[in-house]
Amino acid sequence: MDKNRKYRVFISAAEPSADAHCANLISAFSKSGYDNIEIVGVGGPKMAEAGCKLLQATVGKAAMLYNAFTQVRYYYKLLKRIKRYFKDNKVDLVVVCDSPAFNWHVAKCAKKAGIKTLFYVAPQLWAWAGWRIRKLRKRCDKLCCLLPFEEDWFSKRGIDVDFVGNPMLDAMEIEWGRRKQYADFDRNKVRLALMPGSRQAELKALWRPMQEIALRIKGKYPGATFVTVAVDARRQKALDEKKIPGFECDYTIGSVSETADAVDFAIVASGSATLQVAAVGCPMVVMYQSSRILWYLVGWWVIKTKYLSLVNILAERELVPEFMPYFTSIEPIAESIERLLADRDKLAEISGALTELTKPLGEKKAGQEVARVVVEMLA
Repeated sequence: MDKNRKYRVFISAAEPSADAHCANLISAFSKSGYDNIEIVGVGGPKMAEAGCKLLQATVGKAAMLYNAFTQVRYYYKLLKRIKRYFKDNKVDLVVVCDSPAFNWHVAKCAKKAGIKTLFYVAPQLWAWAGWRIRKLRKRCDKLCCLLPFEEDWFSKRGIDVDFVGNPMLDAMEIEWGRRKQYADFDRNKVRLALMPGSRQAELKALWRPMQEIALRIKGKYPGATFVTVAVDARRQKALDEKKIPGFECDYTIGSVSETADAVDFAIVASGSATLQVAAVGCPMVVMYQSSRILWYLVGWWVIKTKYLSLVNILAERELVPEFMPYFTSIEPIAESIERLLADRDKLAEISGALTELTKPLGEKKAGQEVARVVVEMLA
């Protein structure tokens, strides 16, 4: 890459996790001395703090499945604004991060404008939409995937792909492979973490049932204590306002791995946070709630994987209990937790298996790897 020339990279992110991933990518440019790369785009506060000139703040608008339909007008206007930006400004590369429902359209706009596109975070076509691979080939010049098996899957289908590690693990300073010790574990004094996720739809669906599960555990083990992870102070306030009678907990801000490292067990919303919990060897149950109608009309038929949580997909077995989706009753989830808390040996076994499973994911720094790919594409 010519260091005497100025380059412009447009980044598109719509969710808090993507905002964090792209902020790390932007910081990697600065640390590598690439001050001739101007970053513009749509995203969140972390990207802005890292040096991105935001065309529009999008983080916080992200929605899942049926909730996404209420955002159509917002994203339609945003796409028109992005198209206009591509038309009026020279852009050397477009990086789209996660949120395929929106970012596939951004990539399409980029290709129509003659701009190379990099997909950062592979869309999970291997799980539910293999037929979309042809569309991905048209819109993607390079793909950076976060899971080891994805590199082979996409490569065999004609996609130029690199496994870059997992950005959720980039900042973790842990002794990889260290498991939790349960020899002196007292389930009557168990410390549990509740991780309801960062999206508004997740909080609406999962926060109350997680509290109900916690109260049931508290009823059986009166010495049990709880800590809840909130993505930021604003979300902590929202969680606190929605507490149900009798439930009490501490809060931590955005510290998934640190919190998981300090507790005995975790209840986690399905998503990339499960990998951070797994990396510190914290046993967990994974849960997600969906529309019963949509699940039976669509999800049941299109999802191709045997397991739905990332941890179990990587393990190719049910290493941790997953309840995806669950619809009404918390009973099976609570019973599963109670069985595990009663078995120290099983907790220790799961802890060790989780650390071994995630160790390969932490061997690369995703931010640095993606920055390298971007520089190669600009060259």
